[in-house]
Amino acid sequence: MILLSIYKKLIKHYFTRQRRQLYNTAMKTTCKNRKLIYVNQRKEMKMNNYVLSCCSTADLKKEHLNRRDIQYICFHYELDGKEYKDDLGETMSFQNFYRAMSEGADTKTSQINADEYEAYFETFLKEGKDILHVTLSSGISGSINSAMIAKSMLEEKYPERKIYIVDSLLASSGYGLLMDKLADLREAGKTMDEVYTWAEENKLKAHAWFFSTDLTFFVKGGRVSKTSGFVGGILNICPLLNMDREGKLIPRHKIRTKKKVIEAIVEQMEQFAQDGYDYNEKCYISHSACMEDAKAVAEKIESRFPKLKGKVEINDIGTTIGSHTGPGTVALFFWGEGRE
Repeated sequence: MILLSIYKKLIKHYFTRQRRQLYNTAMKTTCKNRKLIYVNQRKEMKMNNYVLSCCSTADLKKEHLNRRDIQYICFHYELDGKEYKDDLGETMSFQNFYRAMSEGADTKTSQINADEYEAYFETFLKEGKDILHVTLSSGISGSINSAMIAKSMLEEKYPERKIYIVDSLLASSGYGLLMDKLADLREAGKTMDEVYTWAEENKLKAHAWFFSTDLTFFVKGGRVSKTSGFVGGILNICPLLNMDREGKLIPRHKIRTKKKVIEAIVEQMEQFAQDGYDYNEKCYISHSACMEDAKAVAEKIESRFPKLKGKVEINDIGTTIGSHTGPGTVALFFWGEGRE
């Protein structure tokens, strides 16, 4: 009986010790995991505690910008003397805007001033966030100058915060294509400094090509003479343009008929796209009240570049850019080697 009692005690002691060891091991593992989770969360907060920002002239849909957590500030335009915000078609639909232009309405645009930028940036700085803001190309707008003035003023007020300004050297959805890539990098865990460096080193790899089937507003804006506009209309000439290394819109070719210019713009992507027909990045198109032309370009792109990252995304040219192009413009954007 004595031996049996001792045996039972030994068994009880053994299993108690085993349970205690298992418990201690579990607690250590739990604490270690909690610490790892905490460290990763802190690291993620540190990396992502910054704002990606652009102007409404990036010509992406509001839903797209919200989904990618890209903040934006609006340009302004006037239609027959009445001022509106270029707010991605919310105040006035793109259809109504281009119809008004076609019926002879006068348009005028104004860039974002320094005071507006300062108030906009400060909303994020007050939340303890750094800012990476990308502007419309300095080749067609002075908006970057206003942003830089606001940055200078706010850096004195918030010395512990960072504000980076990037000149996109792009417009419309090409500018949007760049913003979308920066959002990808942020989601991949890149810091603001890393994203800023990537933007500066790679922005000229985004290609932007435009054509117009209606020269009316190019003549009205002084970019085409009245004589050239008249002759171009008679001969059905559609200019093909692109953005150069300085972010300026440069006429490259004069092509007769819409059918030929649609083919010609696709040929530019064949010539300049990264990896040629094996191109596997995104491709964006924007248009001003000519969806059928945009679709015709998109169909050709999708048939010739089978490795595209998703379908070609078609957006509207917004009211700021559209005030200068008028209806009838199609723009194509893709990644390639550095622009000339």
